[in-house]
Amino acid sequence: MFDIGFWELMVIGVLGLVILGPERLPVAIRTVRGWISSARSFSQSVKTELSEELRIHELHSNLKKAEQSNLENLSPEISESVKSLKEAAEMVNRPYKTKTDVVEETETIITSESEEVKESNEQTKKTP
Repeated sequence: MFDIGFWELMVIGVLGLVILGPERLPVAIRTVRGWISSARSFSQSVKTELSEELRIHELHSNLKKAEQSNLENLSPEISESVKSLKEAAEMVNRPYKTKTDVVEETETIITSESEEVKESNEQTKKTP
């Protein structure tokens, strides 16, 4: 990150000792260390939030692709995204249910929605 070698650190240390003195140098080092640790934690939280936002954006784009193809003939990646989104939605709506209950309900919802989509596609094909 920074190209600071041993001798540069020694010069900084000696200058700090001369300028601040032996009483204030430890306090200054602790203060700088606190700033660095808070900057690291801030950058880590920003990194985590960005990765989560990218994941959400990817799931959203996969969901749009799934909607465009009417939930038929989906690639494994897109079907996995749709499945994880539906599981997350069910967990938010009913957090007290077990995962197997959620999977069973999700399967029934997907089958009923796919039947509705097929029926609507057939109706649009019949009308000129």
